Order: sequence, then C-alpha cells, then structure tokens
Amino acid sequence: MDQAVVEAAMQAALEQARLALESADVPVGAVVVDETGVVIGAGRNRREADRDPTAHAEVVALRQAAAKRGSWRLEGCTLVVTLEPCTMCAGAVVSARVDRLVFGADDPKAGAVGSLWDVVRDRRLNHRPEVVRGVAAEESAALLRGFFASHRGG
Repeated sequence: MDQAVVEAAMQAALEQARLALESADVPVGAVVVDETGVVIGAGRNRREADRDPTAHAEVVALRQAAAKRGSWRLEGCTLVVTLEPCTMCAGAVVSARVDRLVFGADDPKAGAVGSLWDVVRDRRLNHRPEVVRGVAAEESAALLRGFFASHRGG
C-alpha cells in the first residue's frame, strides 16, 4: 500500500481518536481502507458512550467496513489504528481476514501484536496479516498521555 495512503489513513484514525475524547472514552481511533485506498469503515473507542465493553475502535471500524462490503470477510483491506490492538481486537483482525494491520503506539500493558502477545502472527491460526508498527507513534502516544494525565489530575 502506498505510504501516502497509509499516512492519510492514520490521520483519519487520529481524528477518530480525538472524537473519542468528547464522550470521555480513551482516545483510540481506527479506519479500514479497501484495496483502492478508500476508507470503508471508521471507529473510535465508544465503551463509555455505548456502555459496551466490546466497543473498541477496531471493532467499531471493522463492523462498519463489513456492513459496507456486505461481508464479514475483509480480504484486501488494511486496518489502521492509533494504538496496538488488545487480544480481543487482534482476534477480530484475524477473524475478519484483514490483509494488513498498521498501528501507531505500542501498548506495553495490553498489546497483542508483539508487546505482551502476538496473536496476529500466531502460526496456529488460519490467517496472519502483514503488520506495520510505529506509524505516527508519537502523536498517538501523546493523545493517550494527555488523556490519562487529565484523569489523574495532572
């Protein structure tokens, strides 16, 4: 995938992350891009807004993309997310047959794409997407640091 498309998609994911702040959700955003570089799904954390423990940015974006495609199979697509996916979201990436996963900041406390676990590259699973890490990592991490600092009172 063209680097300019990846960077534009990450900027769209970052915008989704900023929107999560409006509902006091952790600022994580995600977009799904099809083979032509068009965004077909977008999501942000909505756990607080929807009172739904599964409403992570990745799941929201994957659901939207699958609805737009009319299929749960997202072959040929790329998921771009601001934070390394957790185990649930990494499993969803595998289940959706996403070809490529691009993420910004590493998540040393819950990351399942190399930090704590490596779900998406587990050879026992039937699908393993390509992984690109560290795209706009500092900008993604800064959003998270600001959010958590404000919730700790400083």
